[in-house]
Amino acid sequence: MGMFTLAEVASLNDIQPTYRILKPWWDVFMDYLAVVMLMVAIFAGTMQLTKDQVVCLPVLQSTVNSKAQPSTSGKADFTTVETTTGQGEDASMRTVSFGSAPTVTPDVPLSRATSPQYQPTESGQELKKEQKDSSGRKTNLDFQQYVFINQMCYHLALPWYSKYFPYLVLIHTIILIVSSNFWFKYPKTCSKIEHFVSILGKCFESPWTTKALSETACEDSEENKQRLTGAQSLPKYVSTSSDEGSPSASTPMITKSGFKFSADKPMIEVPSVTILDKKDGEQAKALFEKVRKFRAHVEDSDLIYKLYVGQTIIKTFKFIFILCYTANFVNTISFEHICNPKVEHLIGYTQFECTHNMAYMLKKLLISYISLICVYGFICLYTLFWLFRIPLKEYSFEKVREESSFSDIPDVKNDFAFLLHMVDQYDQLYSKRFGVFLSEVSENKLREISLNHEWTFEKLRQHVSRNAQDKQELHLFMLSGVPDAVFDLTDLDVLKLELIPEAKIPAKISQMTNLQELHLCHCPAKVEQTAFSFLRDHLRCLYVKFTDVAEIPAWVYLLKNLRELYLIGNLNSENNKMIGLESLRELRHLKILHVKSNLTKIPPNITDVAPHLTKLVIHNDGTKLVVLNSLKKMMNVAELELQNCELERIPHAIFSLSNLQELDLKSNSIRTIEEIISFQHLKRLTCLKLWHNKIVNIPSSITHVKNLESLYLSNNKLESLPAAVFSLQKLRCLDVSYNSITVIPVEIGLLQNLQHFHITGNKVDILPKQLFKCVKLRTLSLGQNCITSIPDKVGQLLQLTHLELKGNCIDRLPATLGQCQLLRKSGLVVEDHLFDTLPSEVKEVLNQDTSIPFANGI
Repeated sequence: MGMFTLAEVASLNDIQPTYRILKPWWDVFMDYLAVVMLMVAIFAGTMQLTKDQVVCLPVLQSTVNSKAQPSTSGKADFTTVETTTGQGEDASMRTVSFGSAPTVTPDVPLSRATSPQYQPTESGQELKKEQKDSSGRKTNLDFQQYVFINQMCYHLALPWYSKYFPYLVLIHTIILIVSSNFWFKYPKTCSKIEHFVSILGKCFESPWTTKALSETACEDSEENKQRLTGAQSLPKYVSTSSDEGSPSASTPMITKSGFKFSADKPMIEVPSVTILDKKDGEQAKALFEKVRKFRAHVEDSDLIYKLYVGQTIIKTFKFIFILCYTANFVNTISFEHICNPKVEHLIGYTQFECTHNMAYMLKKLLISYISLICVYGFICLYTLFWLFRIPLKEYSFEKVREESSFSDIPDVKNDFAFLLHMVDQYDQLYSKRFGVFLSEVSENKLREISLNHEWTFEKLRQHVSRNAQDKQELHLFMLSGVPDAVFDLTDLDVLKLELIPEAKIPAKISQMTNLQELHLCHCPAKVEQTAFSFLRDHLRCLYVKFTDVAEIPAWVYLLKNLRELYLIGNLNSENNKMIGLESLRELRHLKILHVKSNLTKIPPNITDVAPHLTKLVIHNDGTKLVVLNSLKKMMNVAELELQNCELERIPHAIFSLSNLQELDLKSNSIRTIEEIISFQHLKRLTCLKLWHNKIVNIPSSITHVKNLESLYLSNNKLESLPAAVFSLQKLRCLDVSYNSITVIPVEIGLLQNLQHFHITGNKVDILPKQLFKCVKLRTLSLGQNCITSIPDKVGQLLQLTHLELKGNCIDRLPATLGQCQLLRKSGLVVEDHLFDTLPSEVKEVLNQDTSIPFANGI
């Protein structure tokens, strides 16, 4: 026992100070009981080391039945202490020859027969004195024999429990202490507890909890009042919601090092309750993320709960075991003992009567220990009752939901629930404040406040730009929400929201009377009813970009005044089944539908808008568009684009679209266009775009498509232009760029209405003079060919504004270029050294910046 102190053993009871919020009253009480038991063990052990002894006298044959004094039986007490019996026996014979003063336990009555051992005289002298004393009994033993027999009888006559009681108490108590705190030490649970306590502390001290709990109870007007009176609202740093009052001296404070309870420092650290500074906002956002990850990590197991139940059951069984066997030993502890050491050949006596001087003290300590263990056991039983009385693996925030108005705080389960139940035993305020960080409403509110704090009206105004259509446009990208100030930009025409997952469109949008175009890129925006009514009546153009069709907000399908709808995203599953768009029936005024996706067939829902749709655009990602039958129902479609759909021929469904004016089949795999003759039934077809395909030749049947005004055949594999093309008298634009054409046929002169001719990137070497009979030409692109000279007749093209000659083998430019009144240097695409070959007066004309009005007919 001298090897360690009470403090050293009690340190087993120590846990991190921050963990005390997870110790309910019964754990704390059991810890104190364990410390008292340790004191009992160490006190008994110390007594045993210093004073434990037996004193024996031989029983004389003639007076076997006579007793010096009646003995009092004592009750044993059961503890754990270690004793070296040798020390006990040495201490038992304190005489002069041992050089120490006599020591007698005051409450152990000794018969006169034992007195010689306590007198500071020589043994021989004492025996002589005994002879003179008429009441004494003479023995024939010397001092050494008494020492010997005392040691023999200490081991033989005393029950083992009297000797080892302190050790047992010590061992049992250490086991109980370890059992109590094992869940704080075991690595798999300790890490989760540490994380939980750390997060809980931050949640408790976060200014956001205060703000969230107080502000949900306030209206906006109330909030503004608080902004104006920021100084007066300082004492309300602790939440003003129903179960939290103003801070008192006992308000729990959580500092970085852990939980501290400060009386001097009230919790007033934030300048105002309504405006969080940026740092607080960022910390609160990080806390939400931590709580989310911690919840996911802890909710899927119940190890902490099982471990706590396990250690409580172990303590209960331990208590029952200790109580059962200790009670049996109470009566074995007595003051007097008979000893038969079987050493008659050494001593001369067979029986000795001995006294144990520690018996009474041990019995009192043992009874104290039993009473402590009983109290400990009853607390263990109560703990078990509490553990199984209610389901601790479920935790409901119902009360918090009612009081804080965060109705979306979810109920939690498993270890997360158990830890919160434990914290509630310490202080229910913790879980209430923690609940704020489980609420999505709260998180969104925080984001909203931080966002509005950062994105002021002035900052947003700086981000407004003018787009290509000269409209005022605002593009917001990767924000946590839509700042309120956006809706004060009343002159905005176009609003683009990209990657804003929590976008909400409030009623304030009805101020934006100019807003006609809205872009939602990966932004499944929610709208309030009033906002929806406004959008339904005013919105004309909507772009929705999505990864999954479920991202398209349901209200999009109800915008009855929408004119243009652009859908960009995945509409096809892996097994080639259409992922359904919802019904488009409500879009009664839709004129333009643009779908950029991976379709294998035209979505059947498109027929809902077929009667009034005038333009249909399908841009595929290279997925083959197989089923096009739905197209036949698009009777009013004037413009049709099927781009990058892996079409190999012109689809027959198109030939029934009697109102078709423009057809664009760009970037497909069309090789032959023999079906072009069927276009003669489409009397209104004026524009045919077959660019970026693999067309090798143009059939002569093209001559039947008499109304064509624009023909785009660039980026194909044409080697010649048939005369039939030049019979299309109404042709105004002909684009055959980037093919392998070597000759411009002389029949080109027949195209008297031709205004734009593009033959860039071919193998033309000579320009026929008939080309310059097309006097209405405005754009002539002849770049990247093998042309060696430009005829002087180019001067006849009086309406020419753009002439591209770059990338040829020309050595000079004709001076007649000066006769092209509308041509300017900016419209003349040619190498600088060629421009320098022109006469200076021609260069001057071309360098003029004055914008001359276009000639009539342009």
